[in-house]
Amino acid sequence: MQRVCFTMNLQPDRIDDYLAAHKDVWPEMLDALRSTGWRNYSLFLRPDDGLVVGYLETDDFDRARELMAQTAVNEKWQSQMAEYFNTGTNPDTALTVLDDYFHLA
Repeated sequence: MQRVCFTMNLQPDRIDDYLAAHKDVWPEMLDALRSTGWRNYSLFLRPDDGLVVGYLETDDFDRARELMAQTAVNEKWQSQMAEYFNTGTNPDTALTVLDDYFHLA
């Protein structure tokens, strides 16, 4: 199992809108995440500057991302989420993966 942590940066003035969009994540998006190998997936927010930290577990993160990129629901979701991020692009391609260097089991 691979543990993955990543960061993204929201536009500070769009934080409330971004959080509202995550109150009711589409069931088909949740199904796609599960079926492509995203498990124990969490998102965290530092509200003062819009830093988003994500964590998930998967067998193969590159493969899970590749499979998600092939789904129509992910393309639709990411195009809607792009307006909330500083990059103005697909958030899936703008995330920064952090190195996993210590784990206490």
